[in-house]
Amino acid sequence: MPVVMAAVPPAERPRERLVAHGVESLSARELVALVLRHGVAGKSALDVADELLAEFGSLDGLSEARLEELARRPGVGPAKASALVAAFGLARRVNRIAHSSPSLRTAADVAAVAIRELDGLRRERVLVLVCDQRNRLRRRVVVSDGAMDHSLVPIREILNAVLRHDGRAFALTHNHPSGDPEPSDADRRATAEVKAASRVAGLRFLGHIVVAGAEWRSLS
Repeated sequence: MPVVMAAVPPAERPRERLVAHGVESLSARELVALVLRHGVAGKSALDVADELLAEFGSLDGLSEARLEELARRPGVGPAKASALVAAFGLARRVNRIAHSSPSLRTAADVAAVAIRELDGLRRERVLVLVCDQRNRLRRRVVVSDGAMDHSLVPIREILNAVLRHDGRAFALTHNHPSGDPEPSDADRRATAEVKAASRVAGLRFLGHIVVAGAEWRSLS
């Protein structure tokens, strides 16, 4: 049964718990409730947070929701949806700054970046990791959203992304929203085509990583 925030003892309310015990003491639902600030008639911000997390499956799923998708949800609306999207956007930027220039020397190095960037997405995304001559990561460039098909691999866009950012090396990554990280035949054909094109362009190809959640597979 929904419980309005006024009925929650003050010491158990998210804002008061944050002040008293720090942000690490709060659950995901409490953090979402703080961003929402207010509930609606008959529902507290915690109730709305619970509904959002249940609907999108997890905090990761909620973080990928579009603004217009959130704004249509009861108890959210455009203002709260904007606040949620902004909060998740800030979190991504902080995460990228903290991991801005790792060296991609092994498949595991590439996979670590790919998992941070692609985990939780509900659609397939092709991401190019542009590196300098020392294999230090300089740019992350999304070149495709949607199904990755052998006939539709954006090879021109991949190479252009590397050259446009003065890259000397690059890795290709994409996710499998199905949860199965095993590369498909199309993934293998795409890898062979990108490798061949990179040689022609004088670029060093560091490999292709497929991720599904925290699992990954390498194609070279």
